[in-house]
Amino acid sequence: MKKLIVFLLCIPSILFPNDQKVPSKIKAVTVYLSGAQITRTASCALKEGSNKVVFTGLSHKIDESSIQVSGLDAVSILSIAYNINYLEKSESNPQVKEWEDRIKALEHQIALLKNRIHGLEEEEKVITTNRMVSTDTQALNLEKVKEISQYYRERITAIKDEVFETNLEIDALKMEVKMLQKQLAEANGALEEEQGEITIKFDAPKATNLMMTLKYMVNDAGWVPNYDIKSTELNAPLSLAYKANVYQNTGQDWNKVNVVLSTGNPDYNISKPKLDARYLNFTTAYSRRYSPSQKKKGYAFNPSVKKVAGTVTDASGQPLPGVNIVIKGTNKGTQTDFDGNYSLEVPYGQELSFSYIGMIGQDIPLYSSIINLSMEEDAQRLEEVVVTAYGSQSGNLTGAVSSINPEQLLQGRPAGVRIRGVGSPSLRGPKIRYQEPAPLYIIDGVPVDGFVEGDLDASEIQNVDILKGSDATALYGSRAATGVILITTKKSNTKEGATKTEFVIKKSYSIPSNNDITAIEINTFRLPATYEYFAAPIINENVFLTASFTDWEKHQLLPGEANIYFEGTYAGKTVLDPYTTKKEMVLSLGIDTNITITRKQERNFKSKSFTGNNRILNRTYNLEVKNNKGVAIDLKLVDRIPKSQDKEIKVDDVVTNNATYETKKGLLTWTMNLKPLESKTEHFSFQVKYPRGKYISL
Repeated sequence: MKKLIVFLLCIPSILFPNDQKVPSKIKAVTVYLSGAQITRTASCALKEGSNKVVFTGLSHKIDESSIQVSGLDAVSILSIAYNINYLEKSESNPQVKEWEDRIKALEHQIALLKNRIHGLEEEEKVITTNRMVSTDTQALNLEKVKEISQYYRERITAIKDEVFETNLEIDALKMEVKMLQKQLAEANGALEEEQGEITIKFDAPKATNLMMTLKYMVNDAGWVPNYDIKSTELNAPLSLAYKANVYQNTGQDWNKVNVVLSTGNPDYNISKPKLDARYLNFTTAYSRRYSPSQKKKGYAFNPSVKKVAGTVTDASGQPLPGVNIVIKGTNKGTQTDFDGNYSLEVPYGQELSFSYIGMIGQDIPLYSSIINLSMEEDAQRLEEVVVTAYGSQSGNLTGAVSSINPEQLLQGRPAGVRIRGVGSPSLRGPKIRYQEPAPLYIIDGVPVDGFVEGDLDASEIQNVDILKGSDATALYGSRAATGVILITTKKSNTKEGATKTEFVIKKSYSIPSNNDITAIEINTFRLPATYEYFAAPIINENVFLTASFTDWEKHQLLPGEANIYFEGTYAGKTVLDPYTTKKEMVLSLGIDTNITITRKQERNFKSKSFTGNNRILNRTYNLEVKNNKGVAIDLKLVDRIPKSQDKEIKVDDVVTNNATYETKKGLLTWTMNLKPLESKTEHFSFQVKYPRGKYISL
């Protein structure tokens, strides 16, 4: 019997030899637009033969098919399995223990203060009792009475004051305890995450110690591009800070990990399309009218968006009223107003569906809180549609800072500064040298004393600016008498791949698993820009200050929100969308109310309304511009002449006057310079002929 018991106890070790649970540590994270790849390292000792190793404390949102193991040497893998352990929960908030200890300490302090009050109250009782005994048992002279009375008064008052002050102290401690208890209740009320486990069976030819690398994909994580664009003044270069808002809710915190941001998206179906023959047959009008919507690719879902607003227009820029906008998969939605504007709360969902009769529907991920859309006509649907018309760093450094490439430092350099290229011609970059007296170096906003050649590699430099003269000494004092070199270093290294770009962030980050946003700076770029005022009064009679720049493609920008700052003031929010930009990217820096534009149609009662079977419409428009500013401005003014898509509609007698006319699109452009308080008037006209009994909308 005894031998049988021993045998039964040995069965687990016979069936599952060398079982061991192995902890692992997150070393690096590659965050995609949707999803993330976790890289963990672990050390384990294997015995000769079969070993079963369980990697514990992992996320419960692992894609099992993505698990990779490396660093095995001669050890082979017999099997890999991924499971979720519902019994063991992830570690609680590390601050919970701290809060609990603090509550205990405060309650102990409150108890001591209450004991002090109790002692004072007992002293008061003793004094009161002795006073009564003394007056009843013996006769006192007047002086003695005064002495006793004064003592009673002073001591009783002191006791009352001390009790009052102690109660105030107790109330303050109780308030702190109450706040901590609320924080503790919130932490304890949060759902505990179950843990994932990866079980691997190894076959080791001999006993060995393995230092393994474990990689896998997790869901519910990603990053969203975000930009800060700043301009100190007109004609100054733009400072574009490229940032990433990283989020994750994988059940495991990422503590001080190396982060790589990738523009790839593993969620996409990577199977190549197959094009086959198309056979025509009769179908119903219903199937043509309700063809599937187009889906925008390359736009990443932004979980921080809770409200979205924008404007929907047609291909010509005219607002579309009545466009249906629905959170995909729900019945919650809205419609655009008469001006094509909409606003919608989005507490849930990841995509918006836009639909309009006669237009191609579009599904767009919620990538920004501002989503403007231009819808295109659907030729098939238009066959079924009848359209009726409704009728006719603060601080202005003007002249002090020059944004330059490192190679241009030789021009206008401060005294004692020279720069040379090093390395092979293909790898040549700038290295900074100085001769006495040396300028002051400011690297990423921090003054660096004793900067010498080689302290900063040329490949680390993003931008170099020069600050000279009185402006330099005003900001940095006498140390800047020989000039200031402002150096901005790269925050990441860019790796170009065949299908994606990766930004390797130099600084390690901690990203908690709470779906909050962690902002990571990718890089800051200095972009030469062209400024001008712009107005299109046929759509909007406001005048916008714009800045345009080129060569944006080399920075691997993605669609995202941009915060605009002009002259040290927040100007507003816009969307930077390289997918809809051809060559030149144009940003609006805000509306200038000191420039006014009016667009009026002239009345022409002498014109014939009809001739034969045709109706004739003559249109003349006057555009009046006034510069109410105290400085001269350059303004681009645009309007348009309608184009005909039907041979029965003819547009004739086009008079463009001073405008540049683009005949293909019918666009008119005036480029004008207005002096302070100057007004100018431009006009254009055209004639439209079309058959009687039909209607058009101009």
